[in-house]
Amino acid sequence: MSNSISLISRIHEKANKFIVSELEKQGISGIVPSHGDILAVLFEFEKCTMKELAQKIHRTKATLTVLVDKLEKLELVTREKTDKDSRITYIRLTTKGQAFKPVFEEISQNLYTKIYTNFSTEEAKSFNALLKKINQNLG
Repeated sequence: MSNSISLISRIHEKANKFIVSELEKQGISGIVPSHGDILAVLFEFEKCTMKELAQKIHRTKATLTVLVDKLEKLELVTREKTDKDSRITYIRLTTKGQAFKPVFEEISQNLYTKIYTNFSTEEAKSFNALLKKINQNLG
Protein backbone atom coordinates (compact mmCIF):
# COMPACT_ATOMS: atom_id res chain seq x y z
CA MET A 1 0.00 0.00 0.00
CA SER A 2 2.92 2.36 0.60
CA ASN A 3 3.67 2.74 -3.12
CA SER A 4 0.11 3.61 -4.24
CA ILE A 5 0.86 7.26 -4.93
CA SER A 6 4.01 6.32 -6.82
CA LEU A 7 2.00 3.86 -8.94
CA ILE A 8 -0.65 6.49 -9.66
CA SER A 9 2.08 8.89 -10.72
CA ARG A 10 3.63 6.33 -13.07
CA ILE A 11 0.22 5.49 -14.55
CA HIS A 12 -0.41 9.20 -15.14
CA GLU A 13 2.96 9.54 -16.86
CA LYS A 14 2.35 6.50 -19.06
CA ALA A 15 -1.14 7.69 -19.98
CA ASN A 16 0.27 11.07 -21.01
CA LYS A 17 2.94 9.39 -23.16
CA PHE A 18 0.22 7.28 -24.79
CA ILE A 19 -1.85 10.38 -25.58
CA VAL A 20 1.14 12.21 -27.09
CA SER A 21 2.01 9.14 -29.15
CA GLU A 22 -1.56 8.86 -30.44
CA LEU A 23 -1.58 12.56 -31.34
CA GLU A 24 1.70 12.11 -33.25
CA LYS A 25 0.21 9.14 -35.14
CA GLN A 26 -2.56 11.51 -36.25
CA GLY A 27 0.05 14.06 -37.37
CA ILE A 28 -0.86 16.47 -34.57
CA SER A 29 1.81 18.34 -32.69
CA GLY A 30 1.71 21.13 -30.15
CA ILE A 31 -1.15 19.72 -28.11
CA VAL A 32 -0.30 18.19 -24.76
CA PRO A 33 -2.51 16.13 -22.44
CA SER A 34 -3.21 19.12 -20.19
CA HIS A 35 -5.02 20.75 -23.13
CA GLY A 36 -7.44 17.81 -23.14
CA ASP A 37 -9.35 19.02 -20.08
CA ILE A 38 -10.02 22.38 -21.74
CA LEU A 39 -11.08 20.79 -25.02
CA ALA A 40 -13.36 18.31 -23.25
CA VAL A 41 -15.20 21.15 -21.48
CA LEU A 42 -15.52 23.16 -24.69
CA PHE A 43 -16.81 20.12 -26.60
CA GLU A 44 -19.57 19.94 -23.97
CA PHE A 45 -20.36 23.67 -23.65
CA GLU A 46 -20.53 26.21 -26.46
CA LYS A 47 -18.39 28.70 -24.57
CA CYS A 48 -17.02 29.27 -21.08
CA THR A 49 -15.52 32.18 -19.24
CA MET A 50 -11.91 31.84 -18.14
CA LYS A 51 -13.17 31.65 -14.55
CA GLU A 52 -15.64 28.85 -15.37
CA LEU A 53 -12.99 26.91 -17.27
CA ALA A 54 -10.47 27.25 -14.43
CA GLN A 55 -13.05 25.89 -11.97
CA LYS A 56 -14.13 23.03 -14.22
CA ILE A 57 -10.60 21.79 -14.90
CA HIS A 58 -9.27 22.54 -11.40
CA ARG A 59 -6.46 24.83 -12.56
CA THR A 60 -5.43 28.32 -11.56
CA LYS A 61 -6.31 31.19 -13.89
CA ALA A 62 -2.59 31.72 -14.55
CA THR A 63 -2.09 28.10 -15.63
CA LEU A 64 -5.26 28.21 -17.71
CA THR A 65 -4.10 31.38 -19.45
CA VAL A 66 -0.90 29.68 -20.61
CA LEU A 67 -2.82 26.64 -21.87
CA VAL A 68 -5.43 28.76 -23.67
CA ASP A 69 -2.68 30.91 -25.23
CA LYS A 70 -1.22 27.78 -26.80
CA LEU A 71 -4.60 26.53 -28.03
CA GLU A 72 -5.28 29.95 -29.50
CA LYS A 73 -1.93 29.91 -31.35
CA LEU A 74 -2.90 26.51 -32.72
CA GLU A 75 -6.18 28.11 -33.87
CA LEU A 76 -8.27 25.65 -31.88
CA VAL A 77 -9.90 28.24 -29.61
CA THR A 78 -10.69 31.92 -29.70
CA ARG A 79 -11.18 34.52 -26.98
CA GLU A 80 -14.24 36.76 -27.01
CA LYS A 81 -14.87 39.83 -24.86
CA THR A 82 -18.44 40.66 -23.91
CA ASP A 83 -20.05 44.01 -24.63
CA LYS A 84 -21.53 44.14 -21.13
CA ASP A 85 -18.30 43.66 -19.14
CA SER A 86 -14.89 43.89 -20.78
CA ARG A 87 -13.34 42.04 -17.82
CA ILE A 88 -15.12 38.84 -18.86
CA THR A 89 -13.49 36.75 -21.56
CA TYR A 90 -15.21 33.77 -23.14
CA ILE A 91 -13.30 30.89 -24.66
CA ARG A 92 -14.91 29.20 -27.64
CA LEU A 93 -13.81 26.47 -30.04
CA THR A 94 -12.98 27.56 -33.57
CA THR A 95 -14.13 25.54 -36.57
CA LYS A 96 -10.71 23.86 -36.50
CA GLY A 97 -11.19 23.10 -32.80
CA GLN A 98 -14.63 21.60 -33.41
CA ALA A 99 -13.17 19.45 -36.19
CA PHE A 100 -10.68 18.03 -33.66
CA LYS A 101 -13.48 16.38 -31.65
CA PRO A 102 -13.51 13.01 -33.49
CA VAL A 103 -9.73 12.67 -33.06
CA PHE A 104 -10.04 13.58 -29.38
CA GLU A 105 -12.79 10.99 -28.89
CA GLU A 106 -10.86 8.30 -30.74
CA ILE A 107 -7.72 8.84 -28.66
CA SER A 108 -9.78 8.89 -25.45
CA GLN A 109 -11.47 5.63 -26.42
CA ASN A 110 -8.12 4.02 -27.29
CA LEU A 111 -6.74 5.06 -23.90
CA TYR A 112 -9.72 3.67 -22.00
CA THR A 113 -9.57 0.44 -23.97
CA LYS A 114 -5.88 0.07 -23.11
CA ILE A 115 -6.42 0.92 -19.44
CA TYR A 116 -9.31 -1.47 -18.93
CA THR A 117 -7.94 -4.43 -20.88
CA ASN A 118 -8.28 -7.56 -18.72
CA PHE A 119 -10.75 -5.84 -16.36
CA SER A 120 -14.19 -7.26 -15.87
CA THR A 121 -17.03 -4.75 -15.98
CA GLU A 122 -17.37 -5.06 -12.22
CA GLU A 123 -13.64 -4.53 -11.66
CA ALA A 124 -13.69 -1.40 -13.83
CA LYS A 125 -16.67 0.01 -11.89
CA SER A 126 -15.04 -0.80 -8.54
CA PHE A 127 -11.72 0.71 -9.62
CA ASN A 128 -13.43 3.90 -10.75
CA ALA A 129 -15.36 4.11 -7.46
CA LEU A 130 -12.14 3.69 -5.48
CA LEU A 131 -10.40 6.41 -7.47
CA LYS A 132 -13.33 8.75 -6.79
CA LYS A 133 -13.03 8.01 -3.06
CA ILE A 134 -9.31 8.81 -3.13
CA ASN A 135 -10.02 12.06 -4.97
CA GLN A 136 -12.67 13.01 -2.38
CA ASN A 137 -10.39 12.10 0.52
CA LEU A 138 -7.72 14.44 -0.79
CA GLY A 139 -10.22 17.30 -1.04
